[in-house]
Amino acid sequence: MLKLAPAVEATARLGYPAGLVVAIGITELICVVLYVIPRTSILGAILLTGYLGGATATQVRLEDPWFFFPVLIGVLVWAGLFLRDRRLGSLIPLRSVPSGTATE
Repeated sequence: MLKLAPAVEATARLGYPAGLVVAIGITELICVVLYVIPRTSILGAILLTGYLGGATATQVRLEDPWFFFPVLIGVLVWAGLFLRDRRLGSLIPLRSVPSGTATE
């Protein structure tokens, strides 16, 4: 958002116009703010996943070996949310249900 030289250069190297640096930064900041606020954290995680998916696609398109970095950040986003929001445990059960107790 500050139009620092390294950010502008990296954006241009990835094939995006340098004028998008501020818009990209504001978009990411909005996603992070939504993620940090408990009431909107799931929406923030979903939006960050989309944002990081775009970053991954860009790096894969350029055959950049660091494409796994945004994937790792996305995993950390959801792991952090899973640990702080108990509602996700019911949506994503990590334990198997004992046989005979599952409702079908």
